Amino acid sequence: MSSSVESRQARMIDELRVFIKKVMSDPTIAVKSMEIARKYKGEANADELIAREISANTTIRIPESWSEADKMFLEILHDVLDDEEALY
Repeated sequence: MSSSVESRQARMIDELRVFIKKVMSDPTIAVKSMEIARKYKGEANADELIAREISANTTIRIPESWSEADKMFLEILHDVLDDEEALY
């Protein structure tokens, strides 16, 4: 594996570790994030709206320029919404 790929993966792992620590220290983050994601589901620019509102209402900060970890978090929110929808 190239050093740039390893560096990118290490940075992503570090970001995810910080995120997981925040979620575990404040369990309302997951609930709020899901509520926000539900609110904007189906909107044309849903990811931007979700990221902006999560940043404004939780300790999670998603900058305008998304990292790989930020993108993964938004994808996971959509996956959970899809799973919820499949249950009904």
